[in-house]
Amino acid sequence: MPPVGRFAPSPTGPLHAGSLVAALASWLDVRAQGPRARWLVRIEDADTERCLPGMGERILRQLADCALIPDEEPVWQTARTARYEAALARLRERGLAYPCGCSRKDIDEALARLGRQHERHGERVYPGTCRDGLRGKPARAWRFATQKFEAAAPGELHWTDRRLGAQGQDVAREVGDFVLRRADGPWAYQLAVVVDDADQGVSDVVRGEDLADNTARQILLQRALGLPTPRYLHTPLVRGADGHKLSKQNGAAAFDTATPEAARAALEAAARVLGLGPAAGASCAEALAGWVPAWRALYNSRPQ
Repeated sequence: MPPVGRFAPSPTGPLHAGSLVAALASWLDVRAQGPRARWLVRIEDADTERCLPGMGERILRQLADCALIPDEEPVWQTARTARYEAALARLRERGLAYPCGCSRKDIDEALARLGRQHERHGERVYPGTCRDGLRGKPARAWRFATQKFEAAAPGELHWTDRRLGAQGQDVAREVGDFVLRRADGPWAYQLAVVVDDADQGVSDVVRGEDLADNTARQILLQRALGLPTPRYLHTPLVRGADGHKLSKQNGAAAFDTATPEAARAALEAAARVLGLGPAAGASCAEALAGWVPAWRALYNSRPQ
């Protein structure tokens, strides 16, 4: 099968300088792997409460202004609910998903009783309260039975990131049984992205470094569902003047594509973050072509 990469933004706001880095990196990684490789765009709008009307279309226009054109029609997660339902059903049949009735307050109180505080930058490590039943509480979410799945091979899960090198995480200890779907409907990122990548034949996931911490959970789900594990490469983050990651949540502005020159300048700035030098050519398309061999040399893409 030819290599397949993807860029998968959430339409909660326009693309900013940080998200353009991920888009450019994923595009270059595919193009560096030869003419048979394909670059896809997936609009991750599964969490409809957070998504803004028309924002997916605006994101696609931003990409087109930078000559970042997908090789197939974009996929929208809201059209794929049946696939996520089927994946959750498979996990339930194997006893690897269970309903949870805990609120955040319930989890905090359970952790306090165990003498534990929030770990992993404030994420609540689920203590398994509902693992053996709801005890009369209504279900608020479905969780992955991490501890049960890891029982055959406990300890750290290891993988290699093409930029960050050797990685490892003990998901049962550091995360616990993570959410697959909330009771109010939205699908969790972890399940949706695993199903989507498998269905689209994605062989190489290139995304921002802030998402590296999700990788172990996704590999567990891939194994539980019998799906292939792609290669991973996590790109450097773009940070604001305060040192924090540039994001939609902290008001990051959309990058300028009002003119071809502005779009070219935005791409140049993204390329610098990736360790790529200036590219020849005035147009975005010419610049992109010039960065492909440099990317191949830096990040060990496999030419086909």
